[in-house]
Amino acid sequence: MRTSRHLLVGALTLGSLIVAPTAVMASPAPPANPNASQHPATIGKDTLRSLAEEAGIEIGVAVNADLLAGNGKYRNIVNTQYSSVTAENVMKWEALQPERGVYDWAAAEALIANAEANGQVVRGHTLVWHNQMPAWLTGGDFTAEELRAILEDHVRTVAGHFAGDIQQWDVVNEIFNDDGTFRETIWSQAYEELGLPGEQYVADVFRWAHEADPDALLFYNDYNLEFTGAKSNAAYAFVQELLADGVPIDGVGFQGHLDTQYGYPDLRANLQRFADLGLEVALTEVDVRTFVTQKPNGTYTNTPADPAEAAQQVEWWAQTLEDCLAVEACNSYTVWGVSDANSWIPGWFTGQGAGLLYDTHNNPKPQYEALREVLRDAA
Repeated sequence: MRTSRHLLVGALTLGSLIVAPTAVMASPAPPANPNASQHPATIGKDTLRSLAEEAGIEIGVAVNADLLAGNGKYRNIVNTQYSSVTAENVMKWEALQPERGVYDWAAAEALIANAEANGQVVRGHTLVWHNQMPAWLTGGDFTAEELRAILEDHVRTVAGHFAGDIQQWDVVNEIFNDDGTFRETIWSQAYEELGLPGEQYVADVFRWAHEADPDALLFYNDYNLEFTGAKSNAAYAFVQELLADGVPIDGVGFQGHLDTQYGYPDLRANLQRFADLGLEVALTEVDVRTFVTQKPNGTYTNTPADPAEAAQQVEWWAQTLEDCLAVEACNSYTVWGVSDANSWIPGWFTGQGAGLLYDTHNNPKPQYEALREVLRDAA
């Protein structure tokens, strides 16, 4: 039986979870008006969220707060297709505390209000990350003692403000390098200046967050944990240490940013080994990118350059969900963005894209149908 402290669902046998790789499915034909919505305003029985509920899993999406407020088709997809939402940016440090001691809650609160109105849970993202920090913090001249105090105040203030509204928090994000070394940040440097181990700030942040919101599930979130190797092994050992020290960590988030050029990871085995520590696990930022065709003017389309890799994308989407469903402790699966129209991928990986479930017109792709088929089989 798949269980969660926040959600109790019907029984699923192991045999119903381990399903054969899903074949490539044809997506619905685009409407005559590409801006028209193909999704009804109500939640139908064949939506991702309805099927996911039957399968006993939350299915989520990272949400752009501006598009949620201003784009009706985007908002309709978010509200009808997903049971969980993650704040793509509006809960990050630079958005919430743009000036020292001055908090801007409006955008995050609007996202939460929309989620509550539509029966969705919220994943908080993220309390502590080395990116997207405000200039006053990164450019400030603070002592180590001041930095530790700033860190504690931010974590306690943010977690406390949203207490009761967040199902899962990404408490710390991306704390390991790919070679398995601990990432050096202003926080680790400050702790070392205080004569403490640099990584000790992580344990402190989890404790402060738990004290501020005892009911939220607290996660460590990172990329490339899907593959067995130096990074995932180091993360595994570190999490064991946190647990041994009584740190209130509830789960590990596997981001799931995959690229067809690198091969499919041993995801299921890695999910399971962290779950075997007594933790929840989740896929938190799934997308599957590939190389796309280039126009004569040098810009790129959103069309995969290799049809075989386009088919592989669909298969990998299905496989990631199958892997999560096969691990009892994996109760949440989140895609990193609604559509290719607003994906982060082209801005970070030149010549790559087509990584999400919906195309640039916010219409469903074969990847979307592949996930529905997996969920039907799992239910």
